[in-house]
Amino acid sequence: MKVVFLGTNGWYDTDTGNTVSMVIDAPDAVIILDAGYGLAKLDRYVSLDRPAFLFLSHLHLDHIVGLHVVTSFDFAQGLSICGPDGFAPILNRVLDVPFTVPARDFNFEVTFMDLSREAGSLPFKVKALPLVHSVPTSGYRFEIHGKTVTYVGDTGYCENAVELARNTDLLITECAYRSGQENPAWPHLNPETAALIAKEGDAGQLALVHFDARMYPTLAHRRAAEASARKVFPRTTAAMDGMVLEI
Repeated sequence: MKVVFLGTNGWYDTDTGNTVSMVIDAPDAVIILDAGYGLAKLDRYVSLDRPAFLFLSHLHLDHIVGLHVVTSFDFAQGLSICGPDGFAPILNRVLDVPFTVPARDFNFEVTFMDLSREAGSLPFKVKALPLVHSVPTSGYRFEIHGKTVTYVGDTGYCENAVELARNTDLLITECAYRSGQENPAWPHLNPETAALIAKEGDAGQLALVHFDARMYPTLAHRRAAEASARKVFPRTTAAMDGMVLEI
C-alpha cells in the first residue's frame, strides 16, 4: 500500500507545490485526504477503478478548491465525500452554480457521508476526532489491511491528535508555522509540535504537509523544518509534491 502526496502547500499554490491533497492507494479503495488543487494530479498516480472516498478535514478553501476539477475524472465506482457533522449542506453551496458544476451533474455518482452516523458502513475502519482550529475540523485514523494511516489536518496541539497518532504506521500532519511560531487565535502546528504529537503517540513515521505558502517560500525552508522536527522525532520527512511513501 502506498501514500502519494499530490499537494503539500497550505493557503495557495506556488512553485513549491499545490494546495493540500494526499491519496492512500489501497488494494480495494482509493482514499483521498483533502481536496486542494493537488487533487488535479490524482489520476496520474492511481487507478480509479475501485470505490473512491474523499475525507475532508474542514471546509477552508485551500482544502476543497480542487473539487472544481473533479469532473475531469472517471470514478468508475463513484465517489463518497466524507466529513465533519453537517458539512454536506455547506459544501453543496460551493459545489453549485455559479461557482462550478453541481455535484448532482457529475458524470459519476457522488454521495455525502456524515461520519458521526455512517462510518460503520465504510469498507475499512476509520476513527474521526475533532481537532483545534478556527472552524470545525476533524482528524482521521484509517485501518486498512493491517496498516494504519493517520491524517491530522489544520490544528493546534491537542490530545485528540495524539490519540489518533497512537502507534500508527504513518502520521501525516500539517506544518503551517515555522519553527517556534504559534498563534492560539489561529491554531496550527510548527515542526516541533507536529513532532511532539508523533513522539507522544509513538508513531512509526511522520510526514509534514500543508506548509504555509508565505512562510515556506522555498523547499529549503521545508528542509529546515524537517531538521527541527527530527530533533524531537527522528523519523520525520518534509513531504514534497509527487513524493510516494510505501507502508
